[in-house]
Amino acid sequence: MLDLTWKVFTETGSIDTYLLFKELEKENQEIPGNSNDELAQIDFPAF
Repeated sequence: MLDLTWKVFTETGSIDTYLLFKELEKENQEIPGNSNDELAQIDFPAF
């Protein structure tokens, strides 16, 4: 969803679309278990 929103923003220059992108980005970071560090731990578990 972020990629689509960013693409629409870059093609239109719409400030509303940019603000939507930033809101979605913030919500995406707040979701537990949605971190790249956690994904790396899954790939390479600590022993």
